[in-house]
Amino acid sequence: MPAGGPFMEKQLRKSKTSRSARAGIALGVDIGGTFTDLALFDRRSGEFRSGKILTDYEDLTRGVMVGVEKILAEHGIGGAVLDSVVHGTTLVTNSLIERRGVPAALLVTSGFADVLELARESRYDIYDIDIDLPRPLIARDRVFEVGERLDFKGRVLQGVDADEVEAIAQRLAALKVSSVAICFLHSYANAAHEREVARILAKRLPALAISLSSEVVSDVREYERASTTAANAYVQPIVRGYLDRLNAALRSCGFKRELAIITSDGGIASCSTAGKFPVRLTESGPAGGAIAAAYFGKRKKVDDLIAYDMGGTTAKICVIEDGAPEKSTTFEFGRAYRFAKGSGLPLQVPVIEMIEIGAGGGSIARVNELGLLQVGPQSANAAPGPACYGLGGELPTVTDADLCLGYLAEDFFLGGKMQLDKAHAEAAITRHIGKPLGMTLQRAAWGIHRIVNDTMARAAKVHCLEQGKDARRYALFAYGGAGPVHAYGVAVALGIQKILYPRQAGVMSALGFLVAEPSFEVVRGKIIAGGELDALKVGRMLEEMQREGLALVNTVGVAGTDIEVERMVAMRYAGQSFELNVPLPRGALSARHFAAVTKLFAASYKERYHALTEESPVEFVRWHVRVTARQPQLELKPGRGRRRLQDAVKGKRRAYIPERSAFADCPVYDRHALPLNCTFKGPAIIEEIESTVFVGQAASIRVDGDGDIMVTRTMRRAGKA
Repeated sequence: MPAGGPFMEKQLRKSKTSRSARAGIALGVDIGGTFTDLALFDRRSGEFRSGKILTDYEDLTRGVMVGVEKILAEHGIGGAVLDSVVHGTTLVTNSLIERRGVPAALLVTSGFADVLELARESRYDIYDIDIDLPRPLIARDRVFEVGERLDFKGRVLQGVDADEVEAIAQRLAALKVSSVAICFLHSYANAAHEREVARILAKRLPALAISLSSEVVSDVREYERASTTAANAYVQPIVRGYLDRLNAALRSCGFKRELAIITSDGGIASCSTAGKFPVRLTESGPAGGAIAAAYFGKRKKVDDLIAYDMGGTTAKICVIEDGAPEKSTTFEFGRAYRFAKGSGLPLQVPVIEMIEIGAGGGSIARVNELGLLQVGPQSANAAPGPACYGLGGELPTVTDADLCLGYLAEDFFLGGKMQLDKAHAEAAITRHIGKPLGMTLQRAAWGIHRIVNDTMARAAKVHCLEQGKDARRYALFAYGGAGPVHAYGVAVALGIQKILYPRQAGVMSALGFLVAEPSFEVVRGKIIAGGELDALKVGRMLEEMQREGLALVNTVGVAGTDIEVERMVAMRYAGQSFELNVPLPRGALSARHFAAVTKLFAASYKERYHALTEESPVEFVRWHVRVTARQPQLELKPGRGRRRLQDAVKGKRRAYIPERSAFADCPVYDRHALPLNCTFKGPAIIEEIESTVFVGQAASIRVDGDGDIMVTRTMRRAGKA
């Protein structure tokens, strides 16, 4: 039977599980920079509940459990009835950025001890002679050389000396190293030496955490592979400890299953998989929002979206095209300059491609050294928070400006659970912005609001242009606690006409965890020239990768109802350094299939770069197999609303209307009371517990049959203060 053919598909069908495995109550928990969000959904009734608490930086486990116990108590639910708990965490990212990992070491092939120090040849700023580069996570004095060698095809040139490895083990014990990364030259082609050294170390030091590059990222680029494996080793004991504590805490409140974790590429993994590959969790939380945006977009038959997530600390933007979020195989952390690409340490892992902007509700406004108003990237975070929180913050933030502009209510923040102090916000803006710049409070507050909108719009525009896309042809999908307040202004700056405001926008990432599916992407670097490709050998390799992915997906307690396998190959023209991903057809592969794949690569290359180098031969560089357990779709029960639109009006509030360049009385609506399938005009403020929508005068508003809001904006520019 040909590799990858019907035999493999038959085995996958046997992995199906019943729908009853997903028929209970599901809980999503997302730890954000300012708030921890919770989404509780009963799959039998369609009922949805949400919650928000301030993030507890001192003890993340305690913070999560406070939120879990609170939302369960509010709705009279015991932990024992929970069918699943899916969690997204910033623990990995924060540990890497703040350098709070464990004492770790790196083992490399003899002669390659400087792999982390040398890094890349390229410079992110070619004109800066004093360029700042991030320090490697593992210092040079903790990098050890092992006398082994493979060639690029994985053939053994020099074997492993067991006595040498034993001596290294003694040095690791003396240094009290608790985790080690092993990254040998060409181990992507043959992992035998890495595994042999790991066996010796495990026998000698049984408590040692070991990360193999051939398992973490089996890719061809030596520096990226070493950097990724080092990062995995650096945080692995921390993540394992956290997941163990959180699992124990959940069991103590009655939860009987195992916690599931959202990965950076939007899949769900078990705690065992997450503990082995914690580097896959770097974008754990934000990935949930992108998955939710794609899900809601499909339901609304809007397949091309710009997902716009603005929380308390940052904003993130992701392009959704043809119903799927853009994905990448690289990610950077710890940048010397936060928004300078190439100034950080690389991770070679599957990730949903998002750009991050230092623009959140807690972003601090200040007058810079040039005497200009600047907003972000510094943030007030959850503590002390914006001035209006009354928790000790004295500096003006975006949230303070939104409150002064009338977009937020003092007595209805988090549905009234948190009182805001408008006088304190006004004083902070006047003291730090208004007086230094000779501005009125109104002008200073609007300046903060508009600058942060323009900052986000510019970043989105550049991100789209880099991919050859026109932002104006997309709809804007607004979520996050602050996203719906600012989406209208961002759409104006981008020239976007349609804005989608989903229900539960303030907890969208947590909700996205509940529509994510168990999946794992296996990546293997293997460079094959187009003329040397053996379809049968490639098929056997893909089948092996498929089995590996399936085994990891089957460890997830949240089982799916069907198994789907997606295969891709990264291709380039010979002599190039970077690749484009091209999908592979299902089933057995032949030379004819790869000829079609090559044509598809040429078409993708021309679309991206508007030129072809057809005279150059192609190379197949990296192979991807993603195994996904498909699940029943989440069906949110639509709110009932009131019969008449006027019954949803809570009152009026003085708010700044950009088209009028002035304050005016603006109707305030209770989102939960809006009639389904109704339409009305802006300006309007629409409040729900987790977030607030503001739309200007040039907006036509439609509430659909699910209770989601679609705004169509006439093409006018907002006025100036």
